[in-house]
Amino acid sequence: MNSEFVIAVHALAYMGHKQDKVSSEELAENICTNPAKIRKVMSALRKQEIIATKEGKYGGYVLNKKPEDIYLDQLIKALNRDIIQAPWKSGSLDMPCIVASGMKFVMDGMAAEMNEQVTAYLHDQSIQDVIQQLEVIAQQVHKEE
Repeated sequence: MNSEFVIAVHALAYMGHKQDKVSSEELAENICTNPAKIRKVMSALRKQEIIATKEGKYGGYVLNKKPEDIYLDQLIKALNRDIIQAPWKSGSLDMPCIVASGMKFVMDGMAAEMNEQVTAYLHDQSIQDVIQQLEVIAQQVHKEE
């Protein structure tokens, strides 16, 4: 998974759990990253109308949809990034060896197939599902204490 996707899921789960507007600074503190990264991800989510922004001194981000209506595959679309990425390619098209000249195409095909499968899986997972998983984990932690 790429970090932007993780930030988006974390931010939306936090917002859905809190059920109030939040600033980029508050999200950054909860996610343990910097506000600039938060603003970049939130901008992409706003463009897809997953969240809205409230301007001004007491502004912040708010969910534009109920947590049960935000599916994780929508975040992939909003971020315009594949979950499975192969940034480095081995071999070279200029080489006479079929392995060296063809491996890029094999790896690209595998990545595309994995992204289709991951996207199909994420289509059935909502932010509400993430919140419910977090609640179960919190209950288990408190039982162990």
